[in-house]
Amino acid sequence: MPSYTAPTQDMAFLLHDVLKADQSDIPGYADLERDFTSAVLEEAGKVASEVLTPLNVVGDQEGCRLENGVVYTPTGFKAAFEQMKEGGWTGLDMPEEFGGQNMPVLLGTAVGELFSSANQAFTMYQGLTHGAASAILAHGTDEQKATFLPKMVSCEWTGTMNLTEPHCGTDLGLMRTKAEPQDDGSYKISGQKIFISAGDHDMSDNVIHLVLAKIPGGPEGIKGVSLFIVPKFNVNDDGSVGTRNGVSVGNIEHKMGIHGNSTCVMNYDEATGFLLGDLHKGMRAMFTMMNEARLGVAMQGLAQAEAAYQNAVIYAKDRLQGRDVTGVKNPDGPADPLIVHPDIRRSLMDQKSFCEGARAFLLWGAQLIDQAHRAEDKDADGLISLMTPVLKGFLTDQGYDMTVLAQQVYGGHGYIEEHGMSQFTRDARITQIYEGANGVQALDLVGRKLAADGGKPIMAFFEMIKGYCKEQDSDEMKDFIEPLKTASKHLQSSAMYFMQSAAKNPNNALAGSYDFMHLFGHVCLGFMWARQARAALDALATGEGDATFYETKLTTARYYMARRLPATGMHLARIESGADTVMALDAELF
Repeated sequence: MPSYTAPTQDMAFLLHDVLKADQSDIPGYADLERDFTSAVLEEAGKVASEVLTPLNVVGDQEGCRLENGVVYTPTGFKAAFEQMKEGGWTGLDMPEEFGGQNMPVLLGTAVGELFSSANQAFTMYQGLTHGAASAILAHGTDEQKATFLPKMVSCEWTGTMNLTEPHCGTDLGLMRTKAEPQDDGSYKISGQKIFISAGDHDMSDNVIHLVLAKIPGGPEGIKGVSLFIVPKFNVNDDGSVGTRNGVSVGNIEHKMGIHGNSTCVMNYDEATGFLLGDLHKGMRAMFTMMNEARLGVAMQGLAQAEAAYQNAVIYAKDRLQGRDVTGVKNPDGPADPLIVHPDIRRSLMDQKSFCEGARAFLLWGAQLIDQAHRAEDKDADGLISLMTPVLKGFLTDQGYDMTVLAQQVYGGHGYIEEHGMSQFTRDARITQIYEGANGVQALDLVGRKLAADGGKPIMAFFEMIKGYCKEQDSDEMKDFIEPLKTASKHLQSSAMYFMQSAAKNPNNALAGSYDFMHLFGHVCLGFMWARQARAALDALATGEGDATFYETKLTTARYYMARRLPATGMHLARIESGADTVMALDAELF
């Protein structure tokens, strides 16, 4: 069975030495002292490794089952969910007035990675509830907040988001689910939704569905979509669970991965629902949840890569295969361990440099969210909005690739189920698809986010990188700054190409959008590695702390700069080749 150890030392380094959270003037960050965050992460790490990790393979093998209209989760899930609730983990960064602990998103994100690495399918139940609660918090009436939030924050009740229908995924304007107005101000919701993660289960007393639907007579397409709160059980005036609503599970989807999560077909038969937010403005309210979910999915991409990497390292050190070409390293054994071979080292360094760079990128993104919301910083809001599709698309694409590399370290043993490596790959695969497939993320980045606010966020990003490179222009930082400068120039050149060519042929921008998303992602990780290198050099200069840890950081940073960051040149070349070769074949020739 695979193991998992929480990377708490790396998280502490990022929180305090790189992001300097406890020195920030963001409201609430003064509480993030090193001893406090370490205690939280250590405790979360124990829950992850001791409670959730053992259930990961159980969930994968058993899956969920639907019997007589009731969805049952795998063995041990319900008891573990009770532990999560009792520990207060479900409301870590939710408002105190609704039972949360009001911790910053930064700390909630760090804890979320630990739980997702240990058991992604399980952690989705509370993650989706968090997203639904955030939507109600942002767009609900005072009465709706009072009714639903306390029990959703505690996960006594869980939540979902219902967007997709059998005939429409990305193009939500095609949806057919209807909402008929009632005299009492409620609505009768009828229709079918598919791919609903955590759609129903036996771990909570109620499930609060947020459902997109159209009110008859409203505007056509996406402009006529509204969002509704539709509980599994109606809620009585005193807040207790009442009669069963017109909501049922039609089926549980049979999936490639995340078997421990009940992905359901949901049927709505004149179910009672309540408008959330403004009429015909459902996408505005839903995107509160979607944007949060996209960052959560980015975290999942990293989380699966980290768990897979940890196990690949253990195997590479234990498995004896072949001899080191430079000389025997295990003279008392029949062969040397796999880790002596350069190609295995390349694979492990790819994984290590991605995981640690991605973790820094994700936590920096969480810090920007806190800065935007807690400090009401519009510039930070613009920057995280720009980078959300990059976080989601790049970290999940790369995270999946890293699980494949980790599986490859095992050779044939990675392909069979005995060692459990295929689960990381299968579970990671969905992260590239749900909450907006990565092709859609790339289109959103190039089609909307680059031009947002007159291009102010992307220009601010360029200036930030330029300013950092100028500030850190020294001999000791040369190995990190020069590659970052080159990569940033590639990113600027690609953005300029879009500006110059899109007017002539919009397909030039669309054909290059995916490469642009990955180019942007590499620049962000390059920036994160430069910042980690700076922090490691500063720590070594004090002569305090774990010198081996800091030296390892510098070695890994040099690897990323030398072996991973040069991919930006390839992506730029692809972008500048335009759309002609992409669009050359007539459809019937495929």
